[in-house]
Amino acid sequence: MNDDNAPVRFETKIAVLLRDDLLTWQRLNVTAFLVSGLGTRAPEVVGEPYADADDTPYLPMFRQPVMVFAGSKELITTAHGRAVTRGTATAVFTGDLFATGHDAANRAAVRAVTRQGLDLVGLAVYGPRKDVDKIVKGASMHP
Repeated sequence: MNDDNAPVRFETKIAVLLRDDLLTWQRLNVTAFLVSGLGTRAPEVVGEPYADADDTPYLPMFRQPVMVFAGSKELITTAHGRAVTRGTATAVFTGDLFATGHDAANRAAVRAVTRQGLDLVGLAVYGPRKDVDKIVKGASMHP
């Protein structure tokens, strides 16, 4: 018997780590930007399109939960180093991006700074659950 409501334990994990001193609107904006690239890098994270009972079509969403964490600037820097070392699919959002207005300017702002010099305010990672857990170790669940 197939139970569509049975809990699923995913072997992978999507995690967003936000700097704990961001304003609420910044946390929401950064989270949206960070996860937007995951489906292009790892298409298996995206499920099937949705439809309501009237057959109105809706876009597909991630097939698994997105875990959102918060931590200090130092913790995010450490997590970033762990992600890079592991070769994990990673998205970054820097403080400079709050002053840009479009994709090309965002990419130029990140490109202008060395990895160690990035003013990270958030990052998203996707990979094997145990690796992602190690990357965000020390962070707390977002309140």
